[in-house]
Amino acid sequence: MSTYVIGDLHGCHAEFVRLLDAVNFSPTHDTLWLVGDVINRGPGSLACLQEAQALGSAVRCVLGNHDFHLLVVARGGGKLKKNDTLDDILASSQRESLLDWLQSQPLVVHEGNTLMAHAGLLPSWSAEQALTLSGEVQSALQSEHSGAFLSQLFGNQPDRFRDDLEGMDRLRCIVNVLTRMRFIDAEERLDFAAKEGLDSAPEGFAPWFQFPRQDDLRLLFGHWAALEGRTPHAKVNVEGLDTGCVWGGALTAMNLETGERTRVPSQQGGR
Repeated sequence: MSTYVIGDLHGCHAEFVRLLDAVNFSPTHDTLWLVGDVINRGPGSLACLQEAQALGSAVRCVLGNHDFHLLVVARGGGKLKKNDTLDDILASSQRESLLDWLQSQPLVVHEGNTLMAHAGLLPSWSAEQALTLSGEVQSALQSEHSGAFLSQLFGNQPDRFRDDLEGMDRLRCIVNVLTRMRFIDAEERLDFAAKEGLDSAPEGFAPWFQFPRQDDLRLLFGHWAALEGRTPHAKVNVEGLDTGCVWGGALTAMNLETGERTRVPSQQGGR
């Protein structure tokens, strides 16, 4: 019985299937953790979402920014973007079931000393606080007002979490931390402009994992394809899983018990 965590799928279904075969994944014996962004940009978004849902209790998934984008488009009045590959999902006869499944997923998974979030975790947030804040967003997603929540979700402000934030400002900031964060400053202010490698950091900002924590929590994240799974000069116990499959890199699975990584090359040819 093994637990595997897989980086951003982004609709790369053929690679997903090959990777599950490569690790001899058994849904009756093993558990799969998905670090978010299951869909979008790749050609198999519908198939990836169907596969994840079909795994049932064998899968634990957190929401990524692209997953939220799908929910905003489908249920919050949002618009598709030029490079989206979501049409098959939106036109599927299983649309509502798949969207319901996606909308029921958390932003954080925590087990033992390991925590998974799509973008990472602020240095000042404990595992318990992250779970509580994720729960606040989950409550909004499951409420009868979820459409209004989704319609107001996107935005870059506030760019720093404070515990006295309320309403949509609070929820938007929680979602941005857990699904969009890359660079922060010493006051944990988020930058949303820089999206490339470490050399794209704005002055006064650094990757979130280069700021120390008060614990030794093991953190799993995806989101940042430009890092290719590396976390140089990290000051926390961290594992990057997004190795840029949709951009022509590879799809990576890590055995949580042994730390062994298995990769299958992308079939996307770069984008």
